Amino acid sequence: MNTKMGVHNPERGFTLLELMISMALGLLIMATMASLFKAGMNSAILIEQRADTQANLRAGIDLMVRDLSLAGAGVPSGGIQLPTGTGNSGLSKYGCDQSGTCHVVSHTYPANGASTNYLYGIIPGYLNGVEGGATVPAAPAGINDSITVAYCDYNFAASNGLPALSQYNAQFTNVNGSTMTLTPKAGDTPPAINGAGGIQVGDLIMASGGSVTGVVGEVTNISWNSGSSTGTLTFANGDPLNINQSAETSSGSLAYLASTVGVGVNVSVTRLYVVTYYLSVPGGYQTPRLMRQVNGLTPVPVADDIINLQFAYDTYNSTTAALDANQANPIGVGESPNNIQKINLVIMGQSIDNYGNKSQNMYLATDVSARNMSFTNRYD
Repeated sequence: MNTKMGVHNPERGFTLLELMISMALGLLIMATMASLFKAGMNSAILIEQRADTQANLRAGIDLMVRDLSLAGAGVPSGGIQLPTGTGNSGLSKYGCDQSGTCHVVSHTYPANGASTNYLYGIIPGYLNGVEGGATVPAAPAGINDSITVAYCDYNFAASNGLPALSQYNAQFTNVNGSTMTLTPKAGDTPPAINGAGGIQVGDLIMASGGSVTGVVGEVTNISWNSGSSTGTLTFANGDPLNINQSAETSSGSLAYLASTVGVGVNVSVTRLYVVTYYLSVPGGYQTPRLMRQVNGLTPVPVADDIINLQFAYDTYNSTTAALDANQANPIGVGESPNNIQKINLVIMGQSIDNYGNKSQNMYLATDVSARNMSFTNRYD
């Protein structure tokens, strides 16, 4: 009897070498996928950081451009002489608030030739851009500037489109110029001077009358009678900006204007904005920020994570009749701020999110024509 034995044909498996190769290929594919995923995440983070930083920079630069473009608007040609400190001690200040805190290191007005304490439409602040002289981490070469611009407020408008203050008869009540009454002109129904967007304590008022143009006082008190729509502005001595110097006998004070035109005589008044931009480094591990300070009011932040602010100026040289471009410190080289024709601005921001200390820095640069400054025809 023949018995057929079954043939055993086992299925062939993977060899150890094949398993090792396949595992190596799998690991390589997984590493490639992880690398691609990481690259994608880094790209997404980079895009997010750049978008946030750019939006932050543009918010700050747009506001600065608005103020810089108005520099000198409504200000007398050549600027304004402020009290020289002969009647009361000390020069006038800018960049300071009602608490007496001054937010830039150098905060007294510069000279104009032999005249001290002069308010220009533009006041460059070379290397004067950080509150308290603090150090801003990552600022290139430690360079940070401030800038101060002055212009008249044409937005303080009433329902008929006229500036509200022009709808009042403004008169001094005493010869030292420390108080001024405002009464509505015939036929006008202006809003309250201290209403929304109106005059505040710390605001600057520019007044003119007779042969005297452009003297400035800081409002220290506002009294308003809603029944008669009349008000009184007080310009007391000892104001935080040291502008109200009633004993000053020179042409740069409200006292001089009041004594010249007399009590009870109408004078022209408008609100003056003196705006300073600078950087502040708050405590408590907060990042540097761009600040905007107006007149004698409390400064407000306009953009966070700003680490560098630099200005250069295209200035008309009255000696050579040429344009000196990109002057970082025009006052320091003997050029007058009155001859500034253009402001070149560079601002640098750092990304708000660092994602494990991977911050991104970005610059934005622009230039602004100072169209309201003194015009000089270089082609004569």
